[in-house]
Amino acid sequence: MPLIDITKPEVIKFLIESYEKTDRLRMRWNNLFQQKLQQTSEFRTDPKGYFEIDVLEKEMIAGMLATTRDHISSKRNRRLKLKTDVDQVLGISYLKKGHTIPEVGLGDPKDDPRLERPDDDFSEDPIMRPVDPEQNAILHKGIPEFGRERYLKVRSKADPEKKYYFPECDSWQYGWRLTDSYFGKQQPMYGRCFRLTRDTMSNSGPQPDPDHYNVPM
Repeated sequence: MPLIDITKPEVIKFLIESYEKTDRLRMRWNNLFQQKLQQTSEFRTDPKGYFEIDVLEKEMIAGMLATTRDHISSKRNRRLKLKTDVDQVLGISYLKKGHTIPEVGLGDPKDDPRLERPDDDFSEDPIMRPVDPEQNAILHKGIPEFGRERYLKVRSKADPEKKYYFPECDSWQYGWRLTDSYFGKQQPMYGRCFRLTRDTMSNSGPQPDPDHYNVPM
């Protein structure tokens, strides 16, 4: 599109009329929205005089509906009789049938007398296995033998499954009772031997190659 030649009188007249029309529209728009422009430019707001306590009061009033609802629900539940208030809960005598430590094969009452309890005894099972009498004797030795320090070292060498009936932390889940698994009972079909370690740590030291390793004549 070719450019307009602004040197022509008719073009000059057209541009002047367009500029004047634009100015009139802008002045009319400013007169209509002058008050809104002033309020927006100054960001003036009417002071409400709120304090922190007023804000907290509004929040408390808004939460009263939920508090009233919960109070009505809890009042209805308080009227109900809890199961712990009765003399006997049905089925409680059958909860531990077949699931005690001796019945699942984790312990023997002969080794731990705490496991031998009547059927109506619902106390908690012991956490730790009984300590070996020889290790217990180390603990009660005098200071020259360092009984406590020696006892902790000996106990630390034992597997956790030898000291506890059940894993007490998440790290014990890996390898817990590994001897009872397939890898503990099933021996490898083919033996393995570290030849380098065996040869380097041998009492006889390095030896010459066998005769069948020699180059044939």
